[in-house]
Amino acid sequence: MALSAILAALNNAYSFFAQTFLCGEPTWSVEEIPDLTGQIAIVTGGNAGIGKDTVKELLKHNAKVYMACRSEEKAIKAIKELQVITGKTAEFIQLDLADLKSVKAAVAAYTVKESQLHILINNAGVMYTPLEQITTDGYDMQFGTNVLGPFYFTKLLLPTLLATASQCPAGKVRVVSSTSSAHYIGAFEFASFKDGPVRRSRLLPETLYGQSKMGVVIFATELARRYGERGIISTSVNPGHVKSDLTRYMSPIKGAIVRYLQFYPVSYGALGQLYAATTAAGLALNGKVRPGALAACSALTAPQFLKPWATVGVPRASSQDPRLGRDLWQWLEDQVAPFEDATI
Repeated sequence: MALSAILAALNNAYSFFAQTFLCGEPTWSVEEIPDLTGQIAIVTGGNAGIGKDTVKELLKHNAKVYMACRSEEKAIKAIKELQVITGKTAEFIQLDLADLKSVKAAVAAYTVKESQLHILINNAGVMYTPLEQITTDGYDMQFGTNVLGPFYFTKLLLPTLLATASQCPAGKVRVVSSTSSAHYIGAFEFASFKDGPVRRSRLLPETLYGQSKMGVVIFATELARRYGERGIISTSVNPGHVKSDLTRYMSPIKGAIVRYLQFYPVSYGALGQLYAATTAAGLALNGKVRPGALAACSALTAPQFLKPWATVGVPRASSQDPRLGRDLWQWLEDQVAPFEDATI
């Protein structure tokens, strides 16, 4: 193995460890969120965990919020709970990211109600789902839910986002996508994105999760490259190793270990995406990089990446490869193409 590859592997391992266990305390708080009156936001998976905390703070700061979730029952329960806390009411949109027809229907339902969208937070995701679980359309459940579904959701909302950017005073709108420190480790194999021999014979749920979160970073970076000059601020955010229900698919023993190691409260996990989605500093995140960070990247391209807690960090170097970004984008476009003209 070449020295450069060894150093890259060591850097990835350190980044994974540091962003999982050595995050310290936040230096930014939700009290610094500005007034969001007149802004409209969508939060996927907003009925629980980090998503629910995110919806809460957006409501508290006067945004109009749509909670896009699979379970209407869970969403309505969360909406009522947040109404008591904030005095504001979020709205529900039915969305199953593991079903591309559902994604298309969700966007149709939204655009009937609204002509603008200032903030899109792709928060929803799954972790360590069993290998036998695949999406409605035959994709690996983790890649389909964490990457392909959010890509299609964002793609269909792009006309609304771009129109909003052209009309709002700042000339910019935000798309925030949730990744993980797991993106630093494991493979990235196109052949495993759909169900098949490569996925079933060579990869574990943990590996598939890591590559799905790598896909999130690549997608968010490519979105910034393609649409940054037209007012799309696209940021990927590692929310941190917080207490959440993402361990539900793990074995009892593994789940207990992971929960024991989840040191941080769920409210910390919402900080990064709230910072990216609401602050003036967040408007500059396309092209933002902390001093000295470019040395860790394989290309002179800024990462558009936040690590815990709401601080600019450096993602896995290979995620910044423009060629990989173009290849993944084209692959994603090819997968959703059959749904473009299909009726809902």
